[in-house]
Amino acid sequence: MTVDVFQAIADPNRRHILEELRRRPRTVNELAEGLPISRPAVSQHLKALLDSGLVTVTSQGTSRIYTVRLDGFMHINLWVDQFWS
Repeated sequence: MTVDVFQAIADPNRRHILEELRRRPRTVNELAEGLPISRPAVSQHLKALLDSGLVTVTSQGTSRIYTVRLDGFMHINLWVDQFWS
């Protein structure tokens, strides 16, 4: 299932997650510490961000590390750029 990038960034919790991941890669637990939502809810938000191509995940031992996928933002950049032309 693919989630539209604009739907993915519409949620304030997902935008917060992206801001945190912009600073450095993090685990679900690290991300959950800064949000007023449960760890399972953070995981659901990360799934939407993964499905939209805005983040990637890698396994490191028993941890899953989430990172911003810069090329995933290309669709957003192209759409916004048309307004500056």
